[in-house]
Amino acid sequence: MPGVSAPVIKAPVIKLVQRTTEPAGVQTLRSTAAAVIAYSVAVWALPEPAPLTAPLTALLVVQVTLYATLTTGIRRVNSVVVGVLIAIAFSSLVGLSWWSLGLTIFTSLLIGRLVRVNEFVPEVAISAMLVLGVAQVADTAWDRVWETLIGAVVGLLFNLVFAPPVWVGSAGTAIGSLATRMGTMLRSMGEEVVGNNPVPRAAARLHEARRLDHDIVEVDASLRQAEESLTLNPRVRQGLLYRVVLRTGLDTLEICAVVLRVLSRTLTDLAKARTEETLFPADVADLLQELFGQLADAVESFAELVTTPLAADGEAAEDRLADALARSRATRDRVADLLLEDVQEHPREWQLHGALLAEIDRVLAELDIDERTKRLGEELDRRSSEAHERHPRLRGMVRRLSRTTT
Repeated sequence: MPGVSAPVIKAPVIKLVQRTTEPAGVQTLRSTAAAVIAYSVAVWALPEPAPLTAPLTALLVVQVTLYATLTTGIRRVNSVVVGVLIAIAFSSLVGLSWWSLGLTIFTSLLIGRLVRVNEFVPEVAISAMLVLGVAQVADTAWDRVWETLIGAVVGLLFNLVFAPPVWVGSAGTAIGSLATRMGTMLRSMGEEVVGNNPVPRAAARLHEARRLDHDIVEVDASLRQAEESLTLNPRVRQGLLYRVVLRTGLDTLEICAVVLRVLSRTLTDLAKARTEETLFPADVADLLQELFGQLADAVESFAELVTTPLAADGEAAEDRLADALARSRATRDRVADLLLEDVQEHPREWQLHGALLAEIDRVLAELDIDERTKRLGEELDRRSSEAHERHPRLRGMVRRLSRTTT
């Protein structure tokens, strides 16, 4: 309205709203809602005054992804029920003392491994201890079983009705950050080939390249979470395509990181051999610096391509990648010609020059668009056939559920 100024929203409020729209914030709200619903159902259905086991179970069952909920929910309920049954058996034979508690824990952990509840073995012992410490064990134990079942059912239904968030965004951000760091390293290496490169600086760059392995492990963990969030999720169409695109993209970047480490090793060896002179002649060094910059652009464009969800933006990213690869290949050929002339005049360390070109060729081959399209198609075919052979009925159910929700 004229004359009425818009309300000023403070920065902390804006940040809070942004966080609640992110997957982590959404998951927090979902877990809270599921626990409250499970508690309300248990209060209505059971005589217990405070059935806290129901919201606890719902909180544990509502996992980050629907796939994790379906795969862990049954094992979690099984662990609680087994622990309760163990407590009932021990309470009828012995009372609560230090030795009976120890025997209960030992038996629970042993039986938990036998019934194959996997990572929920400790919960068998926890359930047995909590029930064993109650006065009227028999009645309380069965109430606890019913509470557990209520919480599990509420958690499973909650995830089916309100599907968990998809973690593709965080995985894409992680892949983009990895590519950005690799691009920064390539540009730094391009600056270091100009003039004389001290051995300590070259060795430091080599150590930095080796630390890329730690970044890849973190990105892989984020990608695994994203893959789980896409699996069996009725909100996601073409979930297999997204998973394969991200996974093959990370595989390519991982190979490039290995080549980058070898490339740093080659430049370090060259720095050790030429401590009193420049690594390359001035014309070669200038072209190499340009080439490393173009390789950095190619790596970053590749990451943008595999993490771009929209087709139009994907075409733009593919065009940028194609342009960066074309420029890199042209510059690489010019560098090869100059290095050949230099080796004919000064054949020292010729093998390092050849290794340098071979490593650059490997990066260009891994980022090649045609090869990536071919690998992507092969991986899609392989995973599709495996999925149909492994879970034909489950896949049919998910497809029908997806059609009804759209």
